[in-house]
Amino acid sequence: MNPHFRDVAIPAEWDRRGLPGWSYHSNALLELEKEYVFRNHWQIAGHVSDLPDAGDYLTMDVVGERALIVRGKDGVVRAFNNMCRHRGSRVVADSQGTCKNALVCPFHGWVYNLDGTLRGAARPRSFPDLDKTEFGLTPLDLEIWMGFIFIRFRMGGPQPSVAELLRPIEAEIAHYGVAEMVPSWGVWTQKSPVNWKSVRDVDNEGYHVAMAHPALQDLYGATYFDEPFVNGVSRSFATYNPHAGRRWSVRQYIKVAPEAAHLPGHLRKAWIYYGIFPNNVLSVMPESVQFYQEFPLSTGETLLRGAIYRYRDETREQAAARYLSYRIDRDTMNEDVQLSVWSNESMLSEAFEGFYLSDLEYGVRTHHDHLREQIPVLGLETAPEEKDMWALNDALRSRS
Repeated sequence: MNPHFRDVAIPAEWDRRGLPGWSYHSNALLELEKEYVFRNHWQIAGHVSDLPDAGDYLTMDVVGERALIVRGKDGVVRAFNNMCRHRGSRVVADSQGTCKNALVCPFHGWVYNLDGTLRGAARPRSFPDLDKTEFGLTPLDLEIWMGFIFIRFRMGGPQPSVAELLRPIEAEIAHYGVAEMVPSWGVWTQKSPVNWKSVRDVDNEGYHVAMAHPALQDLYGATYFDEPFVNGVSRSFATYNPHAGRRWSVRQYIKVAPEAAHLPGHLRKAWIYYGIFPNNVLSVMPESVQFYQEFPLSTGETLLRGAIYRYRDETREQAAARYLSYRIDRDTMNEDVQLSVWSNESMLSEAFEGFYLSDLEYGVRTHHDHLREQIPVLGLETAPEEKDMWALNDALRSRS
């Protein structure tokens, strides 16, 4: 029997409405989301295995902020604003790479040590004496959990430490040894022509699996269940159907996947998805683990980002299973993109009357409730004037 982690009983009477349609197309609301959702909550930047050696780095852009994650000569992984202290240029332009001994700004040649301290400015006699720490790269919050690198653009925030936030799932995911995994194909990105919340709405419920995802339904549809967001974390769990294999990718996956003897019995044929508010997902399978997330580029465009990690000593059978599970996931993502487009565009119609959610979509509601807690103006069914959005939200926050 597939185990539940928590009491997930759905209330007998609950508000089945979702967020108001106006919130998916409001530029003023997006600015509040950047401020109260994306800048001050934890985001997954990558995995320590993406930075195996001193000088290895990752960069990540989120709602106008720029992060640089780099491994120092002392082996420590640190995060900084990817912003030169001279004129604000990107210190590193590429999304991933290696620098030998230092970070050199491509604009005027200011040089930073791998620990972020300033090594020196170009033509130093044209400046007063510069304190190496004061004029070093500005650090960001960083925490490593199970090998995953979490960053936060604003020091502190409404969420606790990552370790505390993810304590409910720690014991289960620890079986997989994800901290020791290595990259499969690197970090990927893809754009989708929808509001970021529409992406999350689709991903936060399994009610649509039977109709919209034939491969997933074939693989595990009979056993799938969702646990809603509680204190910032959700969980979805499924094990393979007894007679899975009607579709080629599923049939081959079941055929080649080796017995996952390193896992407890109830996890050996499980696919598990952990949602981390506001926009991150960790997905674990017997042969791999992945993260994926989404960031708003505008009210109508979203950047999808993620990566898959594998066992360092994986067998040929595990590699084949990993490739096939990737194929299943790739098709599923393409199907979800289309669903999110249809849902998102409906909100521009005068005929749209809002969501009416099933008990199987309670996870959508709990994610929306988490958003309402951060941005109380989302509780208004009628759209405020764009010019009044920020002040009205401030007033509502002051009452909570």
